[in-house]
Amino acid sequence: QVQLVESGGGLVQAGGSLRLSCAASGSIFSINGMGWYRQAPGLQRELVATITSGGSTNYADSMKGRFTISRDNAKNTVYLQMNRLKPEDTAVYYCNARIRRTGWLGEYDYWGQGTQVTVSS
Repeated sequence: QVQLVESGGGLVQAGGSLRLSCAASGSIFSINGMGWYRQAPGLQRELVATITSGGSTNYADSMKGRFTISRDNAKNTVYLQMNRLKPEDTAVYYCNARIRRTGWLGEYDYWGQGTQVTVSS
């Protein structure tokens, strides 16, 4: 079994910062890409940022320069540092990881349960 557990969400004023964490645990052989997505009420889930196992990053245009994704491979953890937050960043943030489980062939996508980020104006 594999679990992704997010933490770090909360309520913050516009212009503030939050740091999200997502730790993967369980029968993990290896983790390839990891990433963050978000879903606001009434909208589709959208990409925030991704990071490869080698550290290459990709960001949605609206997050570039404000958000930073990083990972600690030894801890199977991905982070999202969010600065200069705006009310439109309010959403549930989900982490994602492409994982190969111990004893399994192939990689599969796993998702966390989501953490709420609310930015007040």
